[in-house]
Amino acid sequence: MNTSTTPTPQADMSAETPATTPAKAAYTPRSLLKHLQTQYPAFRDFLPLSIGIDKQVLAAMPELDRKTMRAALGIHTGSLRYLKVMEKAKQRHDLDGKAGAAVTDEHRAHATQVLKERHKKEAERKKAERDAAAAAEAARVHAEKLSQLAAKFSRKG
Repeated sequence: MNTSTTPTPQADMSAETPATTPAKAAYTPRSLLKHLQTQYPAFRDFLPLSIGIDKQVLAAMPELDRKTMRAALGIHTGSLRYLKVMEKAKQRHDLDGKAGAAVTDEHRAHATQVLKERHKKEAERKKAERDAAAAAEAARVHAEKLSQLAAKFSRKG
């Protein structure tokens, strides 16, 4: 009989939990990133972000879902524009855009490597597109020639 009373308090606690805890902000990673870009110079200007910027964002916006915030940071720091800035950067910046710690050679090299890999993948993708277009054109020409031959020999018959 204790088992019948145990689920009831748990159900009550789960029902009370959303009411007592503040609701997480309903951001998608992209909408959060747009918000951060409008609010903070470091995001707007694609400045190299200081290490631990996630803690600064959570302190400024405690209602954020950590997973959504990390996804937004991943989109931002993985962007082509950010990586290009990181490749040449000397200083990291906090949310307000104030310079902080130096960017290490290792981090600059990583940005350079990621950019090289992206350029290589893009070149391979474009080459594959060109090859596929050329193959499609060759198939079209071949089909056209076959059709012409069929038309030529069907008239003589």
